Amino acid sequence: MQLARVIGNVVSTQKDPKLAGSTLLLVQPLTQDREPIGLPFVAVDSVGAGIDEEVFFVRGREASLPFLPRQVPTDAAVVGICDHWTINGSDGVS
Repeated sequence: MQLARVIGNVVSTQKDPKLAGSTLLLVQPLTQDREPIGLPFVAVDSVGAGIDEEVFFVRGREASLPFLPRQVPTDAAVVGICDHWTINGSDGVS
């Protein structure tokens, strides 16, 4: 799992029928210091995350697992909302 911030919603008038009812989010990966790293990408939301929330995401085959038994065609999924983390004794609160 990796950390990211939700920076937007994606609206699609046409998408794969297996994505019907799924929310698509634009997420920006973050470093442990909450700095943007890499390019934003689209991920399917499995937890009801909103804009400006810090989230956990997975990529690859694991991205479709939160939706079982549905078969959702995705290679990136938001799988958790981060409320708090600590690194080397320093708190990170979102």
